[in-house]
Amino acid sequence: MKSEIIEDLIIIKDQKSLDLHAKSHYGNPSPEGLQLSLIEALYLAEKGKIEIIKDGKTLNINDMLNIVQKEGLFTDYLVFKDLRNRGYIVKTGFKYGSEFRLYERGTSPGDGHSNYLVKVASEKDHIPLSDLSSYVRVAHGVNKYLLFAVVDQENDITYYNIEWTRP
Repeated sequence: MKSEIIEDLIIIKDQKSLDLHAKSHYGNPSPEGLQLSLIEALYLAEKGKIEIIKDGKTLNINDMLNIVQKEGLFTDYLVFKDLRNRGYIVKTGFKYGSEFRLYERGTSPGDGHSNYLVKVASEKDHIPLSDLSSYVRVAHGVNKYLLFAVVDQENDITYYNIEWTRP
């Protein structure tokens, strides 16, 4: 399927794109077509599911990687890719102050609620304890667990499940 970059979204106008949303929960349907984030589009392009066009030119995977890196989304992409490859449904966590919300295998948006908020960091990042505390507090407040994904220099990911407890 052909898609087109419009600002920071990728739009697929083909009606078949609705199958990507219905079956695998990619993107968000809109009157213009299926809207994908840069991360979702790169993942689908790597899988050979979509072709991405910008200014009439088909972008290759390296072109898309460059765009994702320029937007500061490369570590987010690595985590997204890892979680999707593990069979999870991954949606944006923007309204919760996290990069993603994560649906357990067998559940999906519309069938139930996500169980996790995923916060992404590089091992080089310095995160104040007060920020970490607020991430956990928000997750707890919306009945979710905080999954902290730390990406190291070799692009390996370690996940930490951080929970709020009352002493």
